[in-house]
Amino acid sequence: MKTKLLATAVSLGLAMPVITEANTSSLSIEQRLALLEQRTLAAEKRAELAEQKAANLEKALQNRQVINQPINNTTATTNHTEAPHLIETNNQYGKLKLYGDVEFNTDIASKKGQLTSVNTQAGKDKDFGDYDKWGINGRILIGLDGERSLENNNYAGFSVQPLANINGQIGLDDANFYFGKKESWQIKLGRYEAYDMFPLNQDTFIEYSGNTANDTYSDGFGYIYMMKEGRGRSNSGGSMMFNTKYDNWYFETNLLIEDGTSIFTDGEYHGRKQINKKNVIYVRPVIAWNKDNFKVAAAIESNVIQNAYGYEDKNTGEFKNQSKRNGYGLTLGWNSLKNDPTNGIDVNWSTAYLDASNETDFTTGANILWRRLQLGYIYAHNDIKSYALNYDSDIEVIFGPGKYDIHTLYTSYELPNILDMDNFKIYIGAYYSVIDGKDIEVKNSDKDRYGSRVRFKYLF
Repeated sequence: MKTKLLATAVSLGLAMPVITEANTSSLSIEQRLALLEQRTLAAEKRAELAEQKAANLEKALQNRQVINQPINNTTATTNHTEAPHLIETNNQYGKLKLYGDVEFNTDIASKKGQLTSVNTQAGKDKDFGDYDKWGINGRILIGLDGERSLENNNYAGFSVQPLANINGQIGLDDANFYFGKKESWQIKLGRYEAYDMFPLNQDTFIEYSGNTANDTYSDGFGYIYMMKEGRGRSNSGGSMMFNTKYDNWYFETNLLIEDGTSIFTDGEYHGRKQINKKNVIYVRPVIAWNKDNFKVAAAIESNVIQNAYGYEDKNTGEFKNQSKRNGYGLTLGWNSLKNDPTNGIDVNWSTAYLDASNETDFTTGANILWRRLQLGYIYAHNDIKSYALNYDSDIEVIFGPGKYDIHTLYTSYELPNILDMDNFKIYIGAYYSVIDGKDIEVKNSDKDRYGSRVRFKYLF
């Protein structure tokens, strides 16, 4: 309002000398009034121009104050998506923010404990990378988010999160574009993770008996299925998701299009090298209900493309489809930490079942977090119904058909406010996992797996 009055006064001040200097002695009253009206309109236009310039100057000063605001005046949180950002600017295209997440680990881990077939010939055993490991690893994430919202709740935005790994490689966490209506519906495309149907919560370090068993199937190391094959963040494809909310209900359907053989280490499944004929499409609908501290969610994920990948029978030359993968999951949770951060608890229980080509997998697990200490347990039972022994001379026989169980215990503890900084934390984690081969032996009797980690976590 002050800006507008100032602009009007300046414009009128500029117009007054023109009016007083006019030679009005020879003009009639009507002509004088017409001339005065023209000059008044000109003064109003000058006032509008001055007002616009003053508003632009005021806006530029405000943006400069936001950009130059000291970082130590902000308050950090434990979630990088809500953490304070270094730069935020508002203009007609929305809001832009920059943030970061530093995560470095010191690890000690035992051997993986491979499965092996009783038919393996003497002298043919290999290590398959099965050895004790210890070292330092980690990465720095730099996030850039942009979003524009309108008064009618329509909105659109993007998120990109490049990673700089300690090994010198550059990676990518999320890269997605989304649009919709606030508190109503949303469509998202790109690289991201959909709804978590098997939350491990504060899972600082878990290696199971398999090789990255929660997202990659590796013959001979065991597999723990967790409803994550169609969740997204794939290295060989992209996703599209639609979600909506109604009252306490949440609905989501995610589509993941990728090279289906990418979930198998070296493209090998059940002892056979897989031939990719076309990309798979995972359809993953989720329905969840959340009220107060309680939540429950159910989901299905299924590849709907038939004969996407498989192998050729050496005897008949016939193509054998291996792309059947149908998963089912259920998860329940109770979280009272928001109401009582000190004595509240966060409890999760999840179960998942996979019906795949010549294989069925069942997994269930639970975890509880109280006073920054978490304890968790996971049980997996797998039934391999068919396995090619000596199918290819280039493929070492690891194990044959059979059943096996995997039991895993894990724990972690959070040390907050390191150096009195609420954005700097240290996590101490450990796990113990054992694989029971039932009618399948375990290579070199390495049934037990264990490890520990110290994680340094810094948000900005």
